[in-house]
Amino acid sequence: MKKQIFLLTSFILFMSQNTHAESLFEDKFENPAKWTFISDSVMGGLSSGSVVYEMNEGQSIAYLSGEVTTENNGGFIQFRRNLKEVDLKEANYVKITAKGNNEKYYIHLRTSGTILPWQYYQSSFIVEEKYKEYVLPIKKFKKSGAFQANTVKSRNITSIGVVAFGRDHQANIYVKDISFFK
Repeated sequence: MKKQIFLLTSFILFMSQNTHAESLFEDKFENPAKWTFISDSVMGGLSSGSVVYEMNEGQSIAYLSGEVTTENNGGFIQFRRNLKEVDLKEANYVKITAKGNNEKYYIHLRTSGTILPWQYYQSSFIVEEKYKEYVLPIKKFKKSGAFQANTVKSRNITSIGVVAFGRDHQANIYVKDISFFK
């Protein structure tokens, strides 16, 4: 009887974990045209860089590189994807698989309520030299300023960006995939 209870409990835990981790959206950079590179030059900044898409061991990856400088009120480079047509209302987490140069990077989420170009919600992670999965709870994303809701409502997410931001540094980040899940 104890063995049956143990097996039943294990099965329930296994199923609840798998249900909890249900993927709602995943992008493996198979269609790079859905992504756009943006730098602070759109507002007079001096940062420079690029995003390239290359094959690595049979999988498409995105590689963001460049020089981020805070000169002239700048300080970012990023690549961003529109998500207006994606149903994310049940999303609780963003997952990114990435590697790089041991620097801090950010995920920026924009919502239907982030009207101004400098408004976003962000969460940071520090890449390592080998690929690693980073799971970022959406409820822990921080708003960029005033006149925004305090927290992100998943149903309102309109875009996601991978961003090198906020300080003078060399950006080098390789991204295998980005996903949203429950």
